[in-house]
Amino acid sequence: MYEPRTYRHWVKGDGLVSFSVTVRETDLHVRARTNLEKETFQSIRKHRRHLERFIRTHPVFLHTLKPYPISDDATDIVQEMIWAASLAGVGPMAAVAGAIAEAVGRDLLQYADEIIVENGGDIFMKSMEKRSIGIFAGYSPFTGDIVLEVEPENTPLGICTSSGTVGHSLSFGKADAVVALSPSAALADAAATAIGNRISSREDVDVEIERSGKQYGLSGLVIIKDDKIGLWGKIKLDSG
Repeated sequence: MYEPRTYRHWVKGDGLVSFSVTVRETDLHVRARTNLEKETFQSIRKHRRHLERFIRTHPVFLHTLKPYPISDDATDIVQEMIWAASLAGVGPMAAVAGAIAEAVGRDLLQYADEIIVENGGDIFMKSMEKRSIGIFAGYSPFTGDIVLEVEPENTPLGICTSSGTVGHSLSFGKADAVVALSPSAALADAAATAIGNRISSREDVDVEIERSGKQYGLSGLVIIKDDKIGLWGKIKLDSG
């Protein structure tokens, strides 16, 4: 079922030009100083081509829910996904949205000093000023009530979200939102998935906050289940 991506306006990119570029399943929303649609399209095609070529010769990579071994013919984006998934203990496709967002974002940094790339709710950001990101947590009372503040000195940064109650992404848990922050967007994506898989009730929030940030080497972590929220690391929240 198609779900309108209404969350895209929750990333505040004042002073930046916004545009979207879609290549097959990849649907990116980008903010930059100038319109970089052509460059974004070329970057998406390049990274998708590398990923699709690897999947054709390694079909298990696409479906496995377990870490995948390093392969000599893995390109940079595939290596990043394998590395992130291995740290998080999940399948490599759990890191694909964050990996593509970062790969494209870093390509675009050749043309602009500020880039925000959003890929299905997973974000790669390089900013010259403080940015606010709304946290969408389904029917939790925190949805629309809090925003994540990101300071420019903490970027480039990956900010990725997993949910067991919102969206179409595979999750074995019932978290309303797990938001992981890391300099690697692929790792943030994979870690958010792994942590989200283990959240079944409010009681799980404290357990995962205590261990997961350190376990995966994240820079920050937010876990929301119903009316309970847990915070760890470099997290600054404000009212929405």
